[in-house]
Amino acid sequence: KSSDLTLNYVVLVEECGPVFVQEPDDAIFPLHSEEKKVMMSCEARGNPAPAYSWFINGTEVDIEAVYRYSLIDGNLIITNASETADYGRYQCKAENSYGTVLSRDALLQFTYLGSFSGRTRGGVSVREGQGVVLMCTPPPHSPEIIYTWVFNEFPSFVAEDSRRFISQVTGNLYVSKVQPSDVGSYICLVKNTVTNARVLSPPTPLTLRTDGTMGEYEPKIEVHFPQSVLAARGVTVSLECFALGNPVPTITWRKMNGNIPKKARLRKSQAVLEIPNVQLEDTGTYECKAENPRGGTAFKGHIQIYTFPQWISTINDSQLDSGDQLHWECKATGIPRPTYRWLRNGELITPQSRVEVVNGELIIQKVQQADSGMYQCVAENKYGAIYCSAELKILASPPVFSLNPVRLIATLGKDVLLECKPRASPKPRVTWRRGDRRIHPSRRIINSSRSDEGDYVCRAENQFGSAEMTAMLRVKEAMRVELSPCKVEVTVGESVVLSCKVSHDPSLEVAFQWLLNQQPLNFQQEGGHFEYIQRQSSTVDLMIRSILLQHAGKYSCRAQTSADTLFAEAEVLVRGPPGPPGVVIVEEITDTTATLSWSGGVDNHSPISSYNLQARSPFSLGWQTLRTDPEPVTGDMESAMAVDLNPWVDYEFRVVASNAIGTGDPSAPSRRVRTKEAVPSVAPANVSGGNGRRHELVTSWEPVSEEFQNGKGFGYIVAFRANGTRGWKEKMVTSADSTTYKYRDETFPPLTPFEVKVGVYNNKGDGPFSGVVTVYSAEGEPRDAPSEVKASSISSKEIKVTWRQINPGPGRPRGYEVSYRKDSEQEESGKKKKTAGNETSMVLTGLEGNSVYVITVRGFNSIGQGPASTANTAKTKKDPPVQPPANLMWIQEGTNVSLNWEPVKSKDNESDVIGYKVLLSQEGRVHHQVMRTITPSAVLSLPEGGTYIIEVRAVSEGGEGATSSQVRVLTSSGKTDTEPKSN
Repeated sequence: KSSDLTLNYVVLVEECGPVFVQEPDDAIFPLHSEEKKVMMSCEARGNPAPAYSWFINGTEVDIEAVYRYSLIDGNLIITNASETADYGRYQCKAENSYGTVLSRDALLQFTYLGSFSGRTRGGVSVREGQGVVLMCTPPPHSPEIIYTWVFNEFPSFVAEDSRRFISQVTGNLYVSKVQPSDVGSYICLVKNTVTNARVLSPPTPLTLRTDGTMGEYEPKIEVHFPQSVLAARGVTVSLECFALGNPVPTITWRKMNGNIPKKARLRKSQAVLEIPNVQLEDTGTYECKAENPRGGTAFKGHIQIYTFPQWISTINDSQLDSGDQLHWECKATGIPRPTYRWLRNGELITPQSRVEVVNGELIIQKVQQADSGMYQCVAENKYGAIYCSAELKILASPPVFSLNPVRLIATLGKDVLLECKPRASPKPRVTWRRGDRRIHPSRRIINSSRSDEGDYVCRAENQFGSAEMTAMLRVKEAMRVELSPCKVEVTVGESVVLSCKVSHDPSLEVAFQWLLNQQPLNFQQEGGHFEYIQRQSSTVDLMIRSILLQHAGKYSCRAQTSADTLFAEAEVLVRGPPGPPGVVIVEEITDTTATLSWSGGVDNHSPISSYNLQARSPFSLGWQTLRTDPEPVTGDMESAMAVDLNPWVDYEFRVVASNAIGTGDPSAPSRRVRTKEAVPSVAPANVSGGNGRRHELVTSWEPVSEEFQNGKGFGYIVAFRANGTRGWKEKMVTSADSTTYKYRDETFPPLTPFEVKVGVYNNKGDGPFSGVVTVYSAEGEPRDAPSEVKASSISSKEIKVTWRQINPGPGRPRGYEVSYRKDSEQEESGKKKKTAGNETSMVLTGLEGNSVYVITVRGFNSIGQGPASTANTAKTKKDPPVQPPANLMWIQEGTNVSLNWEPVKSKDNESDVIGYKVLLSQEGRVHHQVMRTITPSAVLSLPEGGTYIIEVRAVSEGGEGATSSQVRVLTSSGKTDTEPKSN
């Protein structure tokens, strides 16, 4: 059998007065829009749900009576909106049974742009050089419009410059000095900034008079800003200033008693001063000045900033007992300073006997139920008003006890507090009794004993009713707690057990809690270091494993019964490596030492035995331990000298403390300091040299690291002398990054040995030199020409050249260059070819056949070339025959192929045939066999199965001739697969 179970959930929402979620905003409605509806938004929350009504210009709207108005939720919908009927300020009212609130008011405007009068405009005639003003006279419009002027025909617009200006206040076009190019027709064009609608004025013709030109005259300011400019903080203020005059005037600006704000911008050839995001500090008098060579004039006006009210503090909902005092205060800023008024349920509050209103303060004495409702503080100046609201609830209820009876358990000898706290408004009168006897109203029982056990009755009453509550008191044996050991000292990594033992009344249960430095221990978050061990109902242990420094402190065992709570405390000291020493100060710095001082850190219960000084520099790999004076630095010292530092190096220092248990964390680094400069102490390494150009002595070395340069102005001294001489020649190299020095002297014989050493210096003086090494000056070019040069023809395209190597001397050859040209050619057109090394032969290729070539050989090295050998000649062979072997015939017998062809006959200009070359290759393989024969026939052996390709070439002194056509022979396992055939 099954049954349905229905659960009903009731969500209780506290009842309250209305609070606005959305208030109406200022709106601009385009009159020409197709959608003729305007919506002013309003929404409030409250319980019960609020009802809404609207005010226009302070008069409540009868929604039912006016068909054009309708409400959707709190929103007001206006159909067929028009400026005449609907322009104005709108305010929403929301109300429920708990009160009424008014929204801020919002301005509804309408945007439109009328048409210019169609009346023809009269022409304007002026002399050349005279100033002129063309009037725009715009049509009715809302809101602001933008003005431009069309010249002659659309879209040719008047360009504004120092001579022409269009005022965005009046719309007029100002020309300071008319020129003949200005003659024409002018049309004023206005654009609505909201709808972008445009309209054009009738044209105004401008002509020049013929009775002469206008002479020079002083400026006359025709456009200027008002003498008093009122602007809201945060907007952009534009000040216009333009003058007529001949020559064209120059406009300048200044702020009296101050500077023009840096954010200000000058527009339109300085005719407009624009100040964006204007603030209170921009207030002041501004002057524009118009000047030309005939004189000047100025105009001054004052900018005054106003601000809308803004809240500094507002009011909050309050619940008061009947008879209490209400004191609310709201504060706002604004320029001019705001005034305040207070509303209750939308109605103005006026001072009465109980009600006091002073600016932003509202005080109501002895509040009553009738004072409940929604209150609003309104702060306003002439530029706007702001509203804040709060609900006042007056509480009125008879006494009610949430718990009844109340059971109290006390321990012998302790004080007991009997509390009587009913919910009631206003506060009730309270009396106590025990049995029939009324007791003292202090409600505290001092030094409780068994005789105090019993029932105590509290009675509470106010004008709305009364209630009673019984407190049942029971007195138990007092509890005692013992924690052992009460003080213990351990070393980091060791373990310790604290035991907490309680004696208590057996009728009560006891609960335990462990605390460290008054904070409850979280056993899960301590990484397994702590374990809670319950040995019996009245004893618990705390096991601390692998103790850390942060586990030191005061441990508390908290024992609690329903009657009592007691604490027992034990101190755990943890010995460990020292903490970091205090800040490190560099007391004194020299070129190689730094005197450091520090303050000792915590020793963690093991005396500090020694300190270790460390440093790092841009050249060190992390922190390095320093040598010190004294050595070692003992634990009782707080100052020592670091020695053996490098001069002119940036160092940071730190100190590390050690004790019997270990080494602690380092101190924070000191500030970075640089050691003093000193003479360099490290000489360059790996000094060597040689090579270079003719008459040069080249010396090279490894540069000295910046770490060892020891000061500013670091450089090198290169000292050298020819072997066997006495005096050293020294040269300065000023770049610290240099690695070579070249010294040139035309008198140096090639490969002269020099003794060379390289030293160092800086602004402090000269440092050490390297050891002396022998370096040779650069060699010369080869002095001798190669001998025994021979040239012989190999083929029609190749000549082999050989020679004897040059004897080595001061100009050792690095290789040889062979020059060659045809005997019939000029020397300039000859070609050159170099050997890769010191070879003594070369084959010249790509030559022409049957031609005589002139050949010379010379040595070369890095310095230059030696003299050429005597010229040698050689004639290339005639070209090989062009005709290939023809009519190849073969007969195949087993694995042998007999082959013959027609002999090749050479022409007169071709080399004689001295034999033939037969090439045999297996198809698909690169490798081939070559067979030579003097006669035009050959017998070939084909050892494997497959397809073979046979070709024949004639061989002559001039090289190989053209290749015959191919013969393809197919064999299978050494046997022929096809009949013999010719190709």
